[in-house]
Amino acid sequence: MMRQKLISTLLLAWTGAVCPAASQLEVTDVRFWTLSDVTRIAIETTGEFKFRSDHLYNPDRLFFDVLATKPRMAVKGVHTIPVGDKLVKRIRVAETQPGMTRVVLDLEATVEFTASQLSNPDRLMVELRPAAGARAISSAAPATPPAPVPAAAPERIKPVEPEVKLVASAVAVPERKPDILERAPVEEKPATAAPAPPPAVKSPAPTPTPPAALAAKRTSSGNRTLTRALGLKVGRVVIDPGHGGHDHGSTGRNGLMEKELVLDVAQRVGALIEENLGSEVVYTRSDDTFIPLESRTDLANEKGADLFLSIHANSSPFPSVSGVETFYLNFSSTRDELDIASRENAGSGKTVHELGDLIQQITRHDKAEESREFANKMQTSLYGAAIKANPAVKNRGVKKAPFVVLIGATMPSILAEIGFVSNSKEESLLKRSEHRQRLAEALYRGLSRYAETLSHFQVAAKD
Repeated sequence: MMRQKLISTLLLAWTGAVCPAASQLEVTDVRFWTLSDVTRIAIETTGEFKFRSDHLYNPDRLFFDVLATKPRMAVKGVHTIPVGDKLVKRIRVAETQPGMTRVVLDLEATVEFTASQLSNPDRLMVELRPAAGARAISSAAPATPPAPVPAAAPERIKPVEPEVKLVASAVAVPERKPDILERAPVEEKPATAAPAPPPAVKSPAPTPTPPAALAAKRTSSGNRTLTRALGLKVGRVVIDPGHGGHDHGSTGRNGLMEKELVLDVAQRVGALIEENLGSEVVYTRSDDTFIPLESRTDLANEKGADLFLSIHANSSPFPSVSGVETFYLNFSSTRDELDIASRENAGSGKTVHELGDLIQQITRHDKAEESREFANKMQTSLYGAAIKANPAVKNRGVKKAPFVVLIGATMPSILAEIGFVSNSKEESLLKRSEHRQRLAEALYRGLSRYAETLSHFQVAAKD
């Protein structure tokens, strides 16, 4: 009896199954991006998690089991997400065992992949690339596994679980019983599985001596800009609290003024940057003073800033509109983006005569790719903080617009809208000191994550 109980316990631990009542975590979303020869997939959860992965054949597919979780998007049956790019046909999500979410990637070609567990927000990032000598998937698995080929490491935010790198290839393994996802779609046959990778091990605590330098990471589009090729660091940051003085910016229904809110948040962000990154922080304004839009980027250029962050709060004629969004400089044709740019550009002193020069400055903006990368990191961090305070908040994404305050900047520059003061619920949150600190920490994390992609082991050091 004791032996049987022990076997049952070990089997339960191996499968990762848990009682539904014990599972507190959820897989909230599975998203994908197709970037040239790379497919990137994010499996988002409500907290820290453990996972395992494997490779199945006939047809070829990868699966990721997120242990002790339930899928929010697939309460019953299988949730299918069409992809249809060169590497992945579709993604399927289901709770294959009580308290275990399985995410299956049906493959179009032989791939190699990396999987990294990230936080703030918690998610599993999977990056797939064509394997060396990649070909379209056939019905039979290859006779021998191809040799692993190093892949570009995906973004890392903090030393959590070390990245797990595998090559999807055929291996002779015992037959295993397929579950609900392995039986769908109809054309699938009983699957075989490659051995699961060894469990991830916690990274050691950082030591005072920096590790050996590694090349700066590529941008999300797979490129190396001149900034990255030269291994440039972030030594000085200019933070721009929007509006000020007679320019109140947006005002909430209960009196919250944008100019006061963003100044408070900006100073909180600056303190975090100075304390944790060792970078010098310069503010375009440190009190309730009006500063012309053009003067703000002029200051950043004069100070030789490496990054420019402009902080604003949003407004809408529709009181239900909510969320956070991040902008970088470029042209736009959408009404919403142009409306926001028009409102934020209201304090500009530019004339119609200068339109041609402004257009040239935008089109010559050689920091556009780095600014977009900076904006992506910032938006991810901002939304992760906002949704914790308000689960109904919208992720309004990364956008482009012709903001005058960004036009003159010669460094990567973005404008972050941290919430809608026109939404009564968000206005109430934005009045609270703890929520402002939460947003400041999110802005700091977004900036530091971007800086980490420029240098693999350090950001800056004060003289």
